[in-house]
Amino acid sequence: PNLHVLDDALAPHGLRSCFMAEYFLPDLSALKPLPCQYELRLLEPADFKNLYLPQWSNALSDKRPHLDVLGVGAYDGAKLIGFAGCSADCDTMWQIGIDVLSEYRRQGIASALTSRLAIEILLRGKVPFYCAAWCNVKSVRNAIRSGCRPAWVEMTAKTIETVNGMNE
Repeated sequence: PNLHVLDDALAPHGLRSCFMAEYFLPDLSALKPLPCQYELRLLEPADFKNLYLPQWSNALSDKRPHLDVLGVGAYDGAKLIGFAGCSADCDTMWQIGIDVLSEYRRQGIASALTSRLAIEILLRGKVPFYCAAWCNVKSVRNAIRSGCRPAWVEMTAKTIETVNGMNE
């Protein structure tokens, strides 16, 4: 109900609440490498060159490729089937994104990749963080399984026209 109060306060400015996300940080007592039946490989920026594809758009950003700094791939033979990448969103914190090909989902690949990448980030002296839209229950579950815990939330406001357009 308090979101309605916020929307009422934003309305005179031509705004409405829009995107809502939850951010997660690793719980060092819960974070551990999780098993995966597929081979996991650590990837560096030079390995990303041919990975800026729609199936890896949560793990890599073709709009900000200079920020993509580290990744872990899951391989079925020579085929990349899952990929967790991280972007250096600031000097001290790297954000994790994850993609798994649809035919390989529900096998624990996402959580194995996410936990492994979080550990690799910590080994480099950075703080890993993970973001999920409030409505993306599968992503929230992945964060929890991977050893991360809720740390903060974010909500953006957009123009009423923009929000109405998204809802059409």
